Amino acid sequence: MGGITVEGVARAFGDVHAVRDASFSVEPGHVAGLIGPNGAGKTTLLLMLATLLAPDAGTIRIAGHDPVAEPRAVRERIGWMPDALGSWPSLTVRDALATSARMYGLTRDAASARAAELIDLVDLAPLADRPTRVLSRGQKQRLSLARALVHDPDVLLLDEPASGLDPAARASLRELVRRLAGEGKTLLVSSHVLAELEEMADTAVYLAGGVTAAADAVARAGRSARQWRVRSLDPLRLDEALTAAGFGAVARIDNLGAVVPLSSEADAAQLLAHLVGVGVPVSSFAPAVGDLEHVFLDLNRAGPPPAAPGSDAATPFGDSGPAAPGEARA
Repeated sequence: MGGITVEGVARAFGDVHAVRDASFSVEPGHVAGLIGPNGAGKTTLLLMLATLLAPDAGTIRIAGHDPVAEPRAVRERIGWMPDALGSWPSLTVRDALATSARMYGLTRDAASARAAELIDLVDLAPLADRPTRVLSRGQKQRLSLARALVHDPDVLLLDEPASGLDPAARASLRELVRRLAGEGKTLLVSSHVLAELEEMADTAVYLAGGVTAAADAVARAGRSARQWRVRSLDPLRLDEALTAAGFGAVARIDNLGAVVPLSSEADAAQLLAHLVGVGVPVSSFAPAVGDLEHVFLDLNRAGPPPAAPGSDAATPFGDSGPAAPGEARA
């Protein structure tokens, strides 16, 4: 199996530089979250990885193959799940999957067997013989995921896969994504729901203004000061203890307890020890947001790297800028 390697990739649409300098890699057996604000270039980047757009500059390798020079080889190895994939409205779920499998060269019998297997995998058995036009948004997402898996690809490109899914389906998706990674597949997952990515991804690619954040910038953001959420069975005692410890001016008290800014995990450990030591019944003590959101917010404050000479000025993380063709906005 192969991974994903992107080096210095750029793509413009006229004077709109959707992707200006993207460089990253994802190894087999890993799930990478693709994170960035609306208009950051995420969908444009995914389209280039999926052989549907050619880059203006840079190189891409999918399982060792070039999407521009070897599109067929790449398509045989990728499963592509766009944010919204149309379906054949008159075909049943079963026939839609079998037809997709036939397009990848499976025999009629093998395609039927694969369709049945995937119907169970994505929990569409009650709808297997209903036309796809009756499916809800979330059910169509599950069908789209099954179509991406129909030829057992080595690399999966998933754009907002959890969109429209109910909580049970989201949990099943997370389990499936981790299982696929455990089988050695490479997954790149784009999502605005960072809490979902937190449960799936073991690495992340941060994109803003068409530029991927450098590893050292991501590392610095991960070490930066962050908010910690403290909950107690005795909120009044918690408030008093935080004030006595010198956090009265910076702690934010609400119905869930308190949010306290801390510079490091060492400071967090020291505060927790203090609270327990003075008798505060602490029931929960953890970062207020997950690691991915913390890094994203810190990079958002810092802004993206400066633009290369001759290109458009960098778009700040907090300012989406114009969307490139095909780049969805939430």
